[in-house]
Amino acid sequence: MDTKTLFSGMALAFGAYSAFAISDAFSKLLDGSLDPFEVAFFGGVFGFLILPFIRKSNESYLDVVRPKLRGMWLLRAVCVFVATAASVEAFMLLSMPEALSITFLMPLFVTILSVVLLREKVTFWAWLAVVLGFTGVLIVLRPGMRPLNLGHLCALLAACANAGSVIAYRIASKETVRLSLFGSSLMGALVGNGLLMLAHATWPSNTKIWFYLFGYGSLAALGQLCMMLATARAPANRVALPQYSQMAWGVALSYFLFKQPLDRWTFVGIAVLTASGLLNWIRQRIRYEKMAMKERLERFKARKVAKKTALSTR
Repeated sequence: MDTKTLFSGMALAFGAYSAFAISDAFSKLLDGSLDPFEVAFFGGVFGFLILPFIRKSNESYLDVVRPKLRGMWLLRAVCVFVATAASVEAFMLLSMPEALSITFLMPLFVTILSVVLLREKVTFWAWLAVVLGFTGVLIVLRPGMRPLNLGHLCALLAACANAGSVIAYRIASKETVRLSLFGSSLMGALVGNGLLMLAHATWPSNTKIWFYLFGYGSLAALGQLCMMLATARAPANRVALPQYSQMAWGVALSYFLFKQPLDRWTFVGIAVLTASGLLNWIRQRIRYEKMAMKERLERFKARKVAKKTALSTR
């Protein structure tokens, strides 16, 4: 992989996580204006803006609702519905760094589910990175020293649901139609949140609320598009590293936009969380380099054997 392609992939990943962070800020700005389920519903509506950018020429828009692997499509739809509804509520009730720190528990749940459901082997260093991340979350939240509320529960629920979505995506990796893969994310948010918002739905009353809704939904969709493009250009371990820039956005937006100052222990917890991400990235990089070195060695041996065979037949 050339440097230019790798750089473009990393740049797209930074763009994706920036879009996600600002999208979360828009959902927080809607606190008190609309029901959280309604916010998540409109986020799904504006998410349809991404479809023309991911649709291949041989795909039909109907593929959004006609997947080959229906069970995994349904599971992913349910997980995305729970994750969107819970995360909107969490960002409305908590400061952005607090909500983000809990949602960063997703790798812990993905690791556990990978072992239980997919029978994947997890190394000591992977578990160490997960435990370090969990420690960082505990430092940020300091349970027992400060009250926990519904927002913390919703953020935890969002992390669990996102982990379930990742596992469903891995199992459904044989799905060849991109619109079907992405369609479950849209339909889960639309149908689930649409049904739950009926009891308390109110039509957005002014242009400002519509602008916030558009910002929330369109930026979330833009983040998904950037992430898809990034993973096509750079290895997964490189794409995952910029995720922690999302926390920097959360701190900046919390302080400058929402006027919510952070104490020193919150910064300590964020530093521990970032360290866990760096440890995981270094582990993945060493793993990929060992695999690449092994592959080069095997190719060298194969060429050597082929050359020796060619000489012996002369």
